Amino acid sequence: MQRTAPTSGVMRLAIVGAGRLGTAIASALRERAGFELTGPLGRCADAAGSDIALLCVPDREIAAAAAFIVPELIVGHCSGATGLEPLAPHEAFSLHPLMTVSAAGAQFAGATAAIDASSDRALQVARLLADALALDVVHLSPGDRAAYHAAASIASNFLVTLEAAAERLAATAGVSREMLAPLVRATVENWATLGPEQALTGPVARGDERTVTRQRDAVAQRTPELTPLFDALTAATRELVGATPV
Repeated sequence: MQRTAPTSGVMRLAIVGAGRLGTAIASALRERAGFELTGPLGRCADAAGSDIALLCVPDREIAAAAAFIVPELIVGHCSGATGLEPLAPHEAFSLHPLMTVSAAGAQFAGATAAIDASSDRALQVARLLADALALDVVHLSPGDRAAYHAAASIASNFLVTLEAAAERLAATAGVSREMLAPLVRATVENWATLGPEQALTGPVARGDERTVTRQRDAVAQRTPELTPLFDALTAATRELVGATPV
């Protein structure tokens, strides 16, 4: 069978993994010209008949899914934390969209993708896929993966955890998540535009330790399980502004 060169003409791409990410990427690429798309397929698919297989499976299942792929394909995964080793002996790449994907899908355009590859050809494939998804790219070296992924978790996962804590405390005063949401959106936009130092407001930034103490007392009384988190965040905020308690 004559195969299409994966970096020219129509790209025959199999997406393996029918979870949130695989479904979202398949939906986004299905609207793009230049792709002959198969999937999302189950995790035991061999992707025969394609030029490229993109594995959208949990990190712990990458090696097992890669083992099913027929030998001649270029194989990529979408993990931010995992290197290329689980894809061996395939010609390999990774493409991790720096974007949260919910059950409702994702908007990739304008976000960034961290990429890496075992060859120039595989790197070109990663760049072509990123371009098709309207993603900017940053090349991620193996030694930077853990720090990169931890930063992504802080920026996205831990933000949700933090807002859940705020929501829990606010509920004791009759304030809902919907009421907090505009504040959160404005804060994130200010951080993105101005940077953390200029975006920061509130009693710690103003040096108002009396108010900070009253806040802590309220947290300890109403949601005592959140007191260690409040203390840690207060200390980190003081460090950000270079403040010391008086």
